[in-house]
Amino acid sequence: MEQTLKQVGELLLGAVPTVVLLLLLYVAYHYLVYKPLTATLAERRKRTEGAIERARADVAAAEAKTAEYEARLREARMAIFKQQEARRKQAQEARMAAVAVARAKAEQQVEQARAALQQDVMAAKQNLQSEAERLANEIIRIILQPAGTSQAPAVGGHQ
Repeated sequence: MEQTLKQVGELLLGAVPTVVLLLLLYVAYHYLVYKPLTATLAERRKRTEGAIERARADVAAAEAKTAEYEARLREARMAIFKQQEARRKQAQEARMAAVAVARAKAEQQVEQARAALQQDVMAAKQNLQSEAERLANEIIRIILQPAGTSQAPAVGGHQ
């Protein structure tokens, strides 16, 4: 057993340089690779998250600009609609005024035509009245004329 212990002791003594080298390698790895790699990854994460935050801010700004653009577009459409409505209303009022003028003109023409017709009726009545009086006088003259001096009336009713 002593020999086994001696062999174990020799093994442990031979392993000391390996352990020391392993510890040195670990320390070197930690300072030369792990810390710079961790710092680089942290910087990368920071930059990535910063880029993501900037992208989110840019998206939010773009959405705000889009909303503002849409609001201005809606306002412009409403202004155009109001202008069109005002023009339509103005055109309709102009049409109604033209119709009113035409209607007034037509009524004036109708009144003039009625007045002319009334004058024609009055003239025709006067003409008929005078003709009736003339014919009545002619008939009375023919009837009252002595029987012997009767002359045939001229054609057309005039002597």
